[in-house]
Amino acid sequence: MAMKRLANGDNDVRLRGGRWWAQVGWKHVFAVLMIIYCIFPLLYVLSASLNPNGTLTGSVRLFSAFTGKHYADLMASDFPKWMLNSFIVSSVTAVGTVVMGAAAAYAFSRFRFKGRRGGLTALLIIQMFPQMLAFVAIFLLVLTLGKIFPFLGIGSNLTLISVYLGGALGANTFLMYGFFNTIPIEIDEAARIDGATHSQIFWGIIMRLVTPILAVVGLLSFVGSYGEFILAKLVLARPENYTLAVGLYVWGSDERNAPWALFAAGAVIAAIPIILLFMYLQKYIVSGLTAGGVKG
Repeated sequence: MAMKRLANGDNDVRLRGGRWWAQVGWKHVFAVLMIIYCIFPLLYVLSASLNPNGTLTGSVRLFSAFTGKHYADLMASDFPKWMLNSFIVSSVTAVGTVVMGAAAAYAFSRFRFKGRRGGLTALLIIQMFPQMLAFVAIFLLVLTLGKIFPFLGIGSNLTLISVYLGGALGANTFLMYGFFNTIPIEIDEAARIDGATHSQIFWGIIMRLVTPILAVVGLLSFVGSYGEFILAKLVLARPENYTLAVGLYVWGSDERNAPWALFAAGAVIAAIPIILLFMYLQKYIVSGLTAGGVKG
Protein backbone atom coordinates (compact mmCIF):
# COMPACT_ATOMS: atom_id res chain seq x y z
CA MET A 1 0.00 0.00 0.00
CA ALA A 2 2.84 2.36 0.80
CA MET A 3 4.43 1.69 -2.60
CA LYS A 4 1.06 2.33 -4.27
CA ARG A 5 0.63 5.67 -2.46
CA LEU A 6 4.18 6.60 -3.40
CA ALA A 7 3.52 5.82 -7.05
CA ASN A 8 0.32 7.87 -7.03
CA GLY A 9 2.20 10.71 -5.40
CA ASP A 10 4.84 10.60 -8.12
CA ASN A 11 2.14 10.77 -10.79
CA ASP A 12 0.54 13.79 -9.11
CA VAL A 13 3.88 15.59 -8.98
CA ARG A 14 4.71 14.71 -12.57
CA LEU A 15 1.45 16.18 -13.90
CA ARG A 16 1.78 19.55 -12.20
CA GLY A 17 3.15 22.86 -13.39
CA GLY A 18 5.74 22.83 -16.11
CA ARG A 19 5.79 19.06 -16.42
CA TRP A 20 2.06 18.98 -17.13
CA TRP A 21 2.48 21.58 -19.88
CA ALA A 22 5.47 19.72 -21.30
CA GLN A 23 3.69 16.38 -21.48
CA VAL A 24 -0.04 17.09 -21.79
CA GLY A 25 -0.83 20.81 -21.91
CA TRP A 26 0.74 21.59 -25.28
CA LYS A 27 -1.37 18.84 -26.86
CA HIS A 28 -4.56 20.58 -25.76
CA VAL A 29 -3.33 23.90 -27.13
CA PHE A 30 -2.34 22.28 -30.42
CA ALA A 31 -5.73 20.54 -30.66
CA VAL A 32 -7.61 23.80 -30.08
CA LEU A 33 -5.53 25.59 -32.75
CA MET A 34 -6.14 22.80 -35.26
CA ILE A 35 -9.89 22.89 -34.57
CA ILE A 36 -9.93 26.66 -35.15
CA TYR A 37 -7.87 26.22 -38.31
CA CYS A 38 -10.30 23.61 -39.66
CA ILE A 39 -13.53 25.34 -38.62
CA PHE A 40 -12.69 28.84 -39.90
CA PRO A 41 -13.02 28.00 -43.64
CA LEU A 42 -16.37 26.34 -42.92
CA LEU A 43 -17.60 29.41 -41.04
CA TYR A 44 -16.34 31.66 -43.84
CA VAL A 45 -18.26 29.71 -46.51
CA LEU A 46 -21.39 29.65 -44.35
CA SER A 47 -21.10 33.41 -43.80
CA ALA A 48 -20.64 34.00 -47.54
CA SER A 49 -23.75 31.96 -48.31
CA LEU A 50 -25.78 34.19 -45.97
CA ASN A 51 -24.23 37.48 -47.12
CA PRO A 52 -26.68 39.68 -49.10
CA ASN A 53 -23.83 41.11 -51.22
CA GLY A 54 -23.27 37.74 -52.86
CA THR A 55 -19.48 38.01 -52.98
CA LEU A 56 -16.62 36.31 -51.20
CA THR A 57 -14.54 39.47 -50.82
CA GLY A 58 -17.39 41.21 -49.03
CA SER A 59 -17.57 38.51 -46.38
CA VAL A 60 -14.51 39.51 -44.38
CA ARG A 61 -16.71 40.29 -41.37
CA LEU A 62 -18.32 36.98 -40.57
CA PHE A 63 -22.10 36.95 -40.23
CA SER A 64 -22.37 40.74 -40.49
CA ALA A 65 -25.66 40.32 -42.41
CA PHE A 66 -28.09 37.49 -43.05
CA THR A 67 -30.33 36.47 -45.92
CA GLY A 68 -31.85 33.20 -47.07
CA LYS A 69 -32.35 34.36 -50.66
CA HIS A 70 -29.32 32.49 -51.95
CA TYR A 71 -30.61 29.16 -50.67
CA ALA A 72 -34.00 29.83 -52.26
CA ASP A 73 -32.30 30.67 -55.57
CA LEU A 74 -30.23 27.52 -55.20
CA MET A 75 -33.34 25.33 -55.06
CA ALA A 76 -34.66 27.04 -58.19
CA SER A 77 -31.51 26.26 -60.18
CA ASP A 78 -30.06 22.99 -61.48
CA PHE A 79 -28.57 22.25 -58.07
CA PRO A 80 -31.29 19.75 -56.97
CA LYS A 81 -30.70 17.75 -60.18
CA TRP A 82 -26.96 17.77 -59.58
CA MET A 83 -27.42 16.62 -56.00
CA LEU A 84 -29.77 13.81 -57.07
CA ASN A 85 -27.28 12.71 -59.74
CA SER A 86 -24.48 12.71 -57.17
CA PHE A 87 -26.54 10.61 -54.75
CA ILE A 88 -27.41 8.08 -57.44
CA VAL A 89 -23.88 7.79 -58.81
CA SER A 90 -22.19 7.70 -55.40
CA SER A 91 -24.68 5.26 -53.82
CA VAL A 92 -24.58 2.77 -56.69
CA THR A 93 -20.79 3.05 -56.88
CA ALA A 94 -20.45 2.47 -53.12
CA VAL A 95 -22.72 -0.60 -53.17
CA GLY A 96 -20.99 -2.02 -56.24
CA THR A 97 -17.56 -1.40 -54.77
CA VAL A 98 -18.48 -3.16 -51.52
CA VAL A 99 -19.96 -6.21 -53.27
CA MET A 100 -17.13 -6.56 -55.80
CA GLY A 101 -14.41 -5.96 -53.23
CA ALA A 102 -15.95 -8.35 -50.70
CA ALA A 103 -16.32 -11.11 -53.29
CA ALA A 104 -12.72 -10.72 -54.43
CA ALA A 105 -11.39 -10.50 -50.86
CA TYR A 106 -13.34 -13.63 -49.84
CA ALA A 107 -11.89 -15.56 -52.77
CA PHE A 108 -8.32 -14.49 -52.02
CA SER A 109 -8.74 -15.14 -48.29
CA ARG A 110 -10.49 -18.51 -48.33
CA PHE A 111 -9.41 -20.27 -51.54
CA ARG A 112 -6.00 -21.42 -52.71
CA PHE A 113 -5.65 -21.30 -56.48
CA LYS A 114 -3.01 -20.77 -59.11
CA GLY A 115 -2.14 -17.11 -59.54
CA ARG A 116 -3.45 -16.10 -56.12
CA ARG A 117 -0.20 -14.50 -54.97
CA GLY A 118 0.31 -12.84 -58.35
CA GLY A 119 -3.23 -11.45 -58.23
CA LEU A 120 -2.66 -9.93 -54.80
CA THR A 121 0.59 -8.38 -56.00
CA ALA A 122 -1.16 -6.99 -59.08
CA LEU A 123 -3.85 -5.40 -56.91
CA LEU A 124 -1.16 -3.86 -54.72
CA ILE A 125 0.60 -2.38 -57.76
CA ILE A 126 -2.59 -1.17 -59.45
CA GLN A 127 -3.63 0.87 -56.44
CA MET A 128 -0.47 2.97 -56.82
CA PHE A 129 -1.79 4.50 -60.06
CA PRO A 130 -4.91 6.70 -59.85
CA GLN A 131 -7.65 6.01 -62.34
CA MET A 132 -7.52 9.52 -63.74
CA LEU A 133 -4.17 8.76 -65.38
CA ALA A 134 -6.10 6.80 -68.00
CA PHE A 135 -8.69 9.51 -68.69
CA VAL A 136 -7.72 9.75 -72.38
CA ALA A 137 -8.16 6.01 -72.88
CA ILE A 138 -11.42 6.12 -70.88
CA PHE A 139 -12.76 8.94 -73.06
CA LEU A 140 -11.96 7.10 -76.28
CA LEU A 141 -13.46 3.90 -74.89
CA VAL A 142 -16.67 5.69 -73.89
CA LEU A 143 -16.94 7.28 -77.34
CA THR A 144 -16.58 3.87 -78.99
CA LEU A 145 -19.07 2.20 -76.65
CA GLY A 146 -21.55 5.02 -77.25
CA LYS A 147 -21.65 4.20 -80.96
CA ILE A 148 -22.53 0.57 -80.24
CA PHE A 149 -24.54 0.98 -77.02
CA PRO A 150 -26.03 4.50 -76.87
CA PHE A 151 -26.95 4.15 -73.19
CA LEU A 152 -23.23 3.80 -72.39
CA GLY A 153 -22.17 6.89 -74.31
CA ILE A 154 -21.15 10.39 -73.26
CA GLY A 155 -23.57 12.09 -70.88
CA SER A 156 -24.88 8.98 -69.12
CA ASN A 157 -24.73 8.49 -65.37
CA LEU A 158 -24.61 4.74 -65.97
CA THR A 159 -21.41 5.25 -67.94
CA LEU A 160 -19.86 7.23 -65.08
CA ILE A 161 -20.84 4.50 -62.61
CA SER A 162 -19.26 1.87 -64.88
CA VAL A 163 -16.04 3.91 -65.07
CA TYR A 164 -15.90 4.22 -61.28
CA LEU A 165 -16.58 0.51 -60.77
CA GLY A 166 -13.86 -0.31 -63.29
CA GLY A 167 -11.35 0.97 -60.73
CA ALA A 168 -13.18 -0.32 -57.66
CA LEU A 169 -10.74 -3.14 -56.97
CA GLY A 170 -7.19 -2.57 -55.82
CA ALA A 171 -6.82 -0.85 -52.49
CA ASN A 172 -10.36 -1.75 -51.42
CA THR A 173 -9.87 -5.46 -52.09
CA PHE A 174 -6.50 -5.50 -50.36
CA LEU A 175 -7.94 -3.71 -47.32
CA MET A 176 -10.89 -6.10 -47.12
CA TYR A 177 -8.61 -9.08 -47.66
CA GLY A 178 -6.74 -8.21 -44.47
CA PHE A 179 -10.01 -8.00 -42.53
CA PHE A 180 -11.31 -11.29 -43.95
CA ASN A 181 -8.15 -12.99 -42.71
CA THR A 182 -9.08 -12.04 -39.14
CA ILE A 183 -12.24 -14.20 -39.37
CA PRO A 184 -11.36 -17.78 -38.26
CA ILE A 185 -11.64 -20.27 -41.08
CA GLU A 186 -13.10 -22.76 -38.59
CA ILE A 187 -16.41 -20.90 -38.96
CA ASP A 188 -16.46 -21.79 -42.66
CA GLU A 189 -15.58 -25.40 -41.94
CA ALA A 190 -18.34 -25.73 -39.33
CA ALA A 191 -20.87 -24.27 -41.76
CA ARG A 192 -19.79 -26.67 -44.52
CA ILE A 193 -20.21 -29.61 -42.14
CA ASP A 194 -23.81 -28.43 -41.58
CA GLY A 195 -24.33 -28.47 -45.35
CA ALA A 196 -23.93 -24.76 -46.17
CA THR A 197 -22.68 -23.78 -49.62
CA HIS A 198 -20.02 -21.17 -50.31
CA SER A 199 -22.67 -18.60 -51.23
CA GLN A 200 -24.59 -19.27 -48.02
CA ILE A 201 -21.40 -18.94 -45.98
CA PHE A 202 -20.45 -15.73 -47.77
CA TRP A 203 -23.82 -13.96 -47.61
CA GLY A 204 -25.21 -15.43 -44.40
CA ILE A 205 -22.15 -15.58 -42.15
CA ILE A 206 -19.05 -13.80 -43.40
CA MET A 207 -20.74 -10.63 -44.65
CA ARG A 208 -22.32 -10.13 -41.21
CA LEU A 209 -19.00 -10.58 -39.44
CA VAL A 210 -17.13 -8.09 -41.63
CA THR A 211 -19.62 -5.24 -41.27
CA PRO A 212 -16.99 -2.71 -40.06
CA ILE A 213 -14.81 -3.03 -43.15
CA LEU A 214 -17.86 -2.98 -45.42
CA ALA A 215 -18.90 0.31 -43.83
CA VAL A 216 -15.41 1.77 -44.22
CA VAL A 217 -15.05 0.76 -47.88
CA GLY A 218 -18.56 1.95 -48.67
CA LEU A 219 -17.92 5.27 -46.96
CA LEU A 220 -14.60 5.84 -48.74
CA SER A 221 -16.14 4.91 -52.08
CA PHE A 222 -19.13 7.18 -51.55
CA VAL A 223 -17.01 10.16 -50.53
CA GLY A 224 -14.52 9.58 -53.35
CA SER A 225 -17.15 9.45 -56.09
CA TYR A 226 -19.20 12.24 -54.46
CA GLY A 227 -16.35 14.72 -54.80
CA GLU A 228 -14.64 13.34 -57.93
CA PHE A 229 -14.37 15.90 -60.72
CA ILE A 230 -12.05 14.93 -63.58
CA LEU A 231 -13.74 11.73 -64.78
CA ALA A 232 -17.21 13.17 -64.11
CA LYS A 233 -16.42 16.25 -66.22
CA LEU A 234 -15.07 13.98 -68.93
CA VAL A 235 -18.11 11.69 -69.12
CA LEU A 236 -21.01 14.04 -68.32
CA ALA A 237 -21.49 16.47 -71.18
CA ARG A 238 -24.84 18.17 -70.51
CA PRO A 239 -25.51 20.45 -67.51
CA GLU A 240 -28.61 18.51 -66.46
CA ASN A 241 -26.44 15.39 -66.04
CA TYR A 242 -23.73 17.07 -63.96
CA THR A 243 -22.85 15.91 -60.49
CA LEU A 244 -22.30 18.37 -57.65
CA ALA A 245 -18.55 18.57 -58.15
CA VAL A 246 -18.86 19.39 -61.85
CA GLY A 247 -21.79 21.76 -61.42
CA LEU A 248 -20.17 23.78 -58.65
CA TYR A 249 -16.95 23.97 -60.67
CA VAL A 250 -18.86 25.38 -63.65
CA TRP A 251 -20.34 28.05 -61.39
CA GLY A 252 -16.95 28.99 -59.96
CA SER A 253 -14.98 28.83 -63.21
CA ASP A 254 -16.26 32.20 -64.45
CA GLU A 255 -13.85 34.63 -62.82
CA ARG A 256 -15.94 37.75 -63.50
CA ASN A 257 -19.56 36.63 -63.25
CA ALA A 258 -19.34 33.64 -60.91
CA PRO A 259 -22.35 33.38 -58.55
CA TRP A 260 -20.22 33.06 -55.43
CA ALA A 261 -23.18 33.25 -53.06
CA LEU A 262 -24.88 30.32 -54.80
CA PHE A 263 -21.54 28.52 -54.89
CA ALA A 264 -21.09 28.97 -51.13
CA ALA A 265 -24.68 27.91 -50.40
CA GLY A 266 -24.24 24.83 -52.59
CA ALA A 267 -20.99 23.94 -50.83
CA VAL A 268 -22.71 24.14 -47.44
CA ILE A 269 -25.60 21.90 -48.49
CA ALA A 270 -23.30 19.48 -50.32
CA ALA A 271 -21.23 18.96 -47.15
CA ILE A 272 -24.22 18.00 -44.98
CA PRO A 273 -24.71 14.41 -46.32
CA ILE A 274 -21.02 13.61 -45.89
CA ILE A 275 -21.03 14.88 -42.30
CA LEU A 276 -24.15 12.87 -41.45
CA LEU A 277 -22.69 9.76 -43.07
CA PHE A 278 -19.46 10.08 -41.11
CA MET A 279 -21.39 10.53 -37.86
CA TYR A 280 -23.55 7.48 -38.57
CA LEU A 281 -20.64 5.21 -39.50
CA GLN A 282 -18.01 6.52 -37.08
CA LYS A 283 -18.36 3.48 -34.79
CA TYR A 284 -17.15 1.25 -37.64
CA ILE A 285 -14.34 3.43 -39.01
CA VAL A 286 -11.61 2.80 -36.42
CA SER A 287 -12.23 -0.94 -36.05
CA GLY A 288 -12.57 -1.41 -39.80
CA LEU A 289 -9.35 0.42 -40.69
CA THR A 290 -7.21 -1.09 -37.92
CA ALA A 291 -8.32 -4.68 -38.47
CA GLY A 292 -8.21 -4.31 -42.24
CA GLY A 293 -4.62 -3.12 -42.07
CA VAL A 294 -3.43 -6.48 -40.70
CA LYS A 295 -1.88 -8.57 -43.42
CA GLY A 296 -2.82 -12.23 -43.34
